[in-house]
Amino acid sequence: MASRKISYNDQNYTISYEILNQTHAKCLLFLHGWGSNKEIMKQAFGTHLNAYKHIYIDLPGFGRSSIACPLTTKDYAAIVSLFLDSLHVRPAAIIGHSFGGKVATLLEPQNLVLLSSAGIVVPKSLCVKTKIIIFKIFKNSVPKSMYKFFASADVSGLSQVMYETLKNVVNEDFIPIFKNTTSNTLIFWGKEDKATPLQSGEKISEIISKSKFFPLEGDHFFFMKNAKIISQKIEGSINARVNDRNL
Repeated sequence: MASRKISYNDQNYTISYEILNQTHAKCLLFLHGWGSNKEIMKQAFGTHLNAYKHIYIDLPGFGRSSIACPLTTKDYAAIVSLFLDSLHVRPAAIIGHSFGGKVATLLEPQNLVLLSSAGIVVPKSLCVKTKIIIFKIFKNSVPKSMYKFFASADVSGLSQVMYETLKNVVNEDFIPIFKNTTSNTLIFWGKEDKATPLQSGEKISEIISKSKFFPLEGDHFFFMKNAKIISQKIEGSINARVNDRNL
């Protein structure tokens, strides 16, 4: 476990990270989703892809990494880019889960791996829409102790800075960004995912020109039980690109 100081927009961030297989030259970067941290990615992939150095980081505001002010997804990508520059590494692939998938896409790696990525805005259910309307109407008269009944699970326990950050990123439409993505992209998705439904993955696959789509059994954290097959696909894809360049 290590940490590194990164300066961005006149603010300082402490980025907590861990590197596995440190002697290998080629590396992979793993980015976790909202409300998570590097440990879940390491738990899934730490024993796979052994021909590569693994870099696991806590994104600002998560795990042991600090956050100085509300951020956008583009801010997160800029901070991660500065972090990589500080290590003098360029990952052979970036693997991003959920919110981490949006950050990974903005980093424009040669090889991109999306695990149930966020970025497609899904229409809210009637129940959620009704709760939002009621809350807005009665916000000034409802005790703050009652706010939790209107808040989503993503909001629970957030600091003000992270709450403002969530508001910045939660409804971002990444369709234009996916359309402009030139990375060689592997997209993996949980068939029973309720947080980012399977239709979102299918849509991203249609939008990104150089992509392959793999629906797998499981929910939003499907990759925990499918890390071996995902890793095999990643390694095969990277090796195929290398072989093509050598022909």
